[in-house]
Amino acid sequence: MNRYIPQVQKLLKKLFQILSKLWLTFKQFLLEQFNKNIYTRVLFTNVICFVICLTAVIVFFDFSVKQVTHNQIQQELFRKAKRVNFALLQQDNLEWMIPFADKDTNVAQNQQEQLKFLSDIFDAKITVFDNNGNIVATSAKQEIVPGAQVDKKFIETISSGDTITAKIINQETEELEFIAAIPMGDSKDTIVNGILLEAKQSNIDLNRIKMRSYLILGGIFLLLIIIFVSVYQAIHISRPISRLTTSIAELNSGNYVIQEDDSALDEVRILTNQFNKLAEKMQRIQKENQSVEEERTRLFAEISHELRTPLTAVQGFVEAIQDGIVEDQDLLKKYLKIIYTQTIHINRLVDDMLQLSRLESGSISLDKLPFDLITLAQKVVESMEAMAQSRDSTIVFEKNTDRAMIMGDIDRIEQVIKNLLQNAINATANGEIKVKVKILQCEVILSIKDNGIGISSEDLPHIWDRFYRNKTQKSNNKLQQGSGLGLVIVKQLVQLHNGKIDVESQPGTGTIFYIRFPAF
Repeated sequence: MNRYIPQVQKLLKKLFQILSKLWLTFKQFLLEQFNKNIYTRVLFTNVICFVICLTAVIVFFDFSVKQVTHNQIQQELFRKAKRVNFALLQQDNLEWMIPFADKDTNVAQNQQEQLKFLSDIFDAKITVFDNNGNIVATSAKQEIVPGAQVDKKFIETISSGDTITAKIINQETEELEFIAAIPMGDSKDTIVNGILLEAKQSNIDLNRIKMRSYLILGGIFLLLIIIFVSVYQAIHISRPISRLTTSIAELNSGNYVIQEDDSALDEVRILTNQFNKLAEKMQRIQKENQSVEEERTRLFAEISHELRTPLTAVQGFVEAIQDGIVEDQDLLKKYLKIIYTQTIHINRLVDDMLQLSRLESGSISLDKLPFDLITLAQKVVESMEAMAQSRDSTIVFEKNTDRAMIMGDIDRIEQVIKNLLQNAINATANGEIKVKVKILQCEVILSIKDNGIGISSEDLPHIWDRFYRNKTQKSNNKLQQGSGLGLVIVKQLVQLHNGKIDVESQPGTGTIFYIRFPAF
């Protein structure tokens, strides 16, 4: 026999391992299904919650019904004991006080028949016992063993004139029994014996099982309803999310579709609105990127064009000199002067491009301090009078106040004034240029006016564009060619000083620039 024990243990161990693997596989399957999608998540959650709640309800129901039913049975048994007591007290003899061993056979038989009659009426076993606990009479068919007694707790209760109800487990039948013990008599002073009623309620558990079965059947019906509602709810929630998924896929492919769904839940509607904002933002970013790409391409083309012209001229003159074609010294000096002029132009163009790049990227820093714009403007005017005289023009400075304080970078503002004055001088021959500073309310206004060639209404909106030159300047070979970036730099510097710049011009009449700075 002992030799089979290791084999059985080995078999049980193997069986346990198989069951463990099956449980882990089943558990993993449930977790995968639970986390698969909204359908399974909602369905599993609702079903598990319902099963847990139903189990709790059934347990609570069993406990409550059991307690209530048992209390009712004990109370009913107590009332039956009182009625038995009343029925026995209606008899005229006092033979109930005589112990069973001392009774006549006929008397004992009559008492048993009376108790049997009452037992059939009240559906309970009736036992009469004296103050010492000895059984006087019983409704049971079996013979009374001489000296048989009831439990001591009933003796003590009856002796004190109290009543007691209890429930016990019969050790022989292992069935639940209910007991009620009361004094036999009409008052505490006339206690004769004690009456003990015992009742078996074998149908209690059967009724409870039936009620539990009905409850489970109802729960299964409700579970089917919950499954149907859960599936409908999951579909209702997932449908707009599926549409959003499709839209995101289209968004990834570059198709910006705006979603509208008024019937969706608030959370889904908020998600849809955020997606729409994202789609609009990406669409806007795409347009901006296209615009930036087009601007970059155009900028490269303009830079290439602006550099090609002077470089081509320089290359041509250098090749002519290098090949020995130019032998005349005066012509050689002329060529060298042109080469020098073109290199100066290239250098100025590169400097302007670098400065504009720093301005547009925000990497340029300003050292802002309060200074007098009148003093600075006079200084610039004086420094550029010689250039104006070379064009047979004059510069006139005017002011309506002695001081005009502003906050700014004095070097950058000087650059602004110089660029505007240089443009005015280039556009004016045999004319007059007026520079005026005045204070109006909380602004300091600097104006530069010339009576030169002017700007046409067609060109005026484009003077702030990079490398743009008006048609009049292009057709006039006598005018000095600029880099085409001066006004762009001027506008950027003015805006960095929280200022504004405007222009008025008419062809043949002249141009006037207005620059407004906040007064300090």
